[in-house]
Amino acid sequence: MANKARAFAPFEWMIALRYLRPKRKEAFVSVISIISLIGIALGVAALIIVMAVMNGFRHDLLSRILVLQGDVWIQGYYSDIPNYDTLAARLRKVPGVENVVSVVDGEVLATSRGFSNGVLVRGISGRDLKSLTLVSKTLSDGALERFHDGNAVIIGERLAQKMRLRTGMEITLVAPRGNVTPFGVTPRVKTYRIVGTFDVGMSTYDDTFVFMPIEEAQDYFNLGHAANQIIVSLNDSDRAIALAGPIQQAVGPANQVRTWEDSKSPFFVAVEVERNVMFLILSLIILVAALNIISGLYMLVKNKSADIAILRTMGATRGAVMRVFLISGMAIGSAGTLLGFVIGYFFCRNIDNIKQALSSLTGIPLFDPTIYFLEHMPARMEMDEVIATVIMALVLSFLATLYPSWRAASLDPVEALRYE
Repeated sequence: MANKARAFAPFEWMIALRYLRPKRKEAFVSVISIISLIGIALGVAALIIVMAVMNGFRHDLLSRILVLQGDVWIQGYYSDIPNYDTLAARLRKVPGVENVVSVVDGEVLATSRGFSNGVLVRGISGRDLKSLTLVSKTLSDGALERFHDGNAVIIGERLAQKMRLRTGMEITLVAPRGNVTPFGVTPRVKTYRIVGTFDVGMSTYDDTFVFMPIEEAQDYFNLGHAANQIIVSLNDSDRAIALAGPIQQAVGPANQVRTWEDSKSPFFVAVEVERNVMFLILSLIILVAALNIISGLYMLVKNKSADIAILRTMGATRGAVMRVFLISGMAIGSAGTLLGFVIGYFFCRNIDNIKQALSSLTGIPLFDPTIYFLEHMPARMEMDEVIATVIMALVLSFLATLYPSWRAASLDPVEALRYE
């Protein structure tokens, strides 16, 4: 009757799962199986967590960098851009362009109450500032309504903390190139009222940016009615190079078009290379755990030689015996993979809380925003990578069971019973 049993019949599952139960004389085999399960779980979890953190870091860093820098930016070759309103209208008609913002940028020294800090003043209209949702949604209450005042500025939250400022206080800006006098160029000094703060979660911006109405910035930097930069945001940041040509046609040969990939590409290429290397390195953890399955199953075959011989004499086929040990090995691999996925998913969903808890326990900042640019540890699970990790773990577990299962199926019942 056994010969007529279908593949993976209930009795094969029953025997396979019984072999996985720990027994006193087979304790060492059970320990190896548990170690294999834990190893696969930790490998899968580590791979999911590390890839999620690196994906989150790239996504958050790129989104925050590009929200103020833009996917594409336009500058004049020989002078500032006097007809920026006309060019902005043309750029909005280019397919793939999501937003266009005209700005006036200038580096100045900010001073107040004995504190000083180098900052970047960005002149921008209230409408354009509102369109930068990553910034506008973090503005303090009433900041946009008060921003139209020519004497108003909005500063980064970290800059406000560093200089001990708050809304309603004054800040003095000193530009090195100011008024032209018979004695030369004198610094331009003017005091502004702080009408709000912003916090985009990136220390580089929150610590250095000061927003000012564009008309006031033009007067402050003596630009007349001109902008020194037009920032273009695209529907897809990865198409920046492809859209550089149509954008160049829209702005004409007198203006230079640059993309974020021109200046930031080496950085993000390095992040991508590091991500791929980490994937390969962490995959070795799963491979080592799979090798433990080989040793555990091989020892199980040795210990169960008499049982295998009895099964064969009762009519079990070589295929049935092989499937019994395949099920045993895959049960370990599948359980470890599932456990690793659960651990990785839980860790990624609560990574910032876990980071804060560990920082509190150790007293050491584990994610310093001044070093990593972001204030929160990001984690972004990509479904295709999670599926690839799970499939890789299951395939390695399956391959690890083949040789021990084949050895069990090849066992001669007469030889096995002779030494019992």
